[in-house]
Amino acid sequence: MDNSTPPQSVISSEVEITGTIKSSGSIRIDGKLEGELHCTGDAVIGKAAQIKGNLVVTSATIEGAVQGNVTAKDRIEMKSSARVTGDIRAKRLSVEDGVTFIGRSEVNPSGSPLSAAAPIMSESTESANDEHAEAATVRSFARR
Repeated sequence: MDNSTPPQSVISSEVEITGTIKSSGSIRIDGKLEGELHCTGDAVIGKAAQIKGNLVVTSATIEGAVQGNVTAKDRIEMKSSARVTGDIRAKRLSVEDGVTFIGRSEVNPSGSPLSAAAPIMSESTESANDEHAEAATVRSFARR
């Protein structure tokens, strides 16, 4: 056994929890959680896991189902079996082919706000959604 690896708490597939889980170390959830997870370590959401609630973690590896927002200080990794319904926010994001993800994502490696770029991004997003994107872009430049 490798002694350099910190211990990991495990919630097995036979366990159902209603409430908030707070962990100062790493955690693996294979069971059901209806509530929030606050983890200052890494969280692994196993294939059998079903979570209804928000996750606030250092980094997350998601293989199961999450209905809620996921906020990671570092990285979110969604494996091919992951089903995520909710918004995600992290410095880094990895998504395998086959993932089901319904929500918004904010991936910002610098971790600093994007306030200067925000108006440009929303303007280009509106143009991209317009059936006449080219005409919308021309009108947008004509107003300036």
